[in-house]
Amino acid sequence: MIRACASLGLIVMLAACDRGAVQPQADPGAKRIDCAIGEGSDFGPDCLVEKVSGEQGPEFIVRHPDGGFQRLRIAPNRSGMIAISGADDAVNELVGEPKVLQVTVGEDRYRFPADLDAGK
Repeated sequence: MIRACASLGLIVMLAACDRGAVQPQADPGAKRIDCAIGEGSDFGPDCLVEKVSGEQGPEFIVRHPDGGFQRLRIAPNRSGMIAISGADDAVNELVGEPKVLQVTVGEDRYRFPADLDAGK
């Protein structure tokens, strides 16, 4: 019995270690956008975007369903988004009909609606 309890305790501890640091959840006013997280993944309405105030103007925090995130800002010439976290640059293109801004950062892709910068 003691051996079984010790084994169960070890399994629970290992499972807890595997989770990593928990990212904060998005604010209640966050907007849902389509994203494809990781190489070869398909788009789905799985990411939440929060608009926050930054030192150089509005910033957007894209929250991934796995707890990861990406911080982006609108380029000064408003030609697209720039990544402000991580080492990868953002690549912007207009896709679909109606057109949406698709931003690729590393292996992750995000599709932003035209009205994302409206309001808060």
